[in-house]
Amino acid sequence: MASITRKTKRYPSDMTDEEWARIAPLMPEPGRMGRPREIEFREVINAVRYLVRSGCGWRMLPIHFGHWRTVYGWFRELARRFLFQTIHDVELMLDRERMGREASPSEVVPSVRTVLRA
Repeated sequence: MASITRKTKRYPSDMTDEEWARIAPLMPEPGRMGRPREIEFREVINAVRYLVRSGCGWRMLPIHFGHWRTVYGWFRELARRFLFQTIHDVELMLDRERMGREASPSEVVPSVRTVLRA
């Protein structure tokens, strides 16, 4: 249905090939049973990025991302699996490494609640 055939981005929020290459291994494998997927995960992520960037509602999602209910269903499943948090954490570690820092912070900044208790 929604296949990526162009080399250019349709929207400023679309992922580049480099960005997709970093997060593609995090996507769930297809199930062995049931219907084959009709949508690519890259399109789901592009749709979510479009929604966040544009501020539009699910029902206003451009159709070439796929039917909004399909995209929304996959968004809920990926959120349930904490995939967006994982993507954030991986990108943060890669960004820290590009800056010449340790991938994980060596010290923790105390929360406000901890400071107020002391």
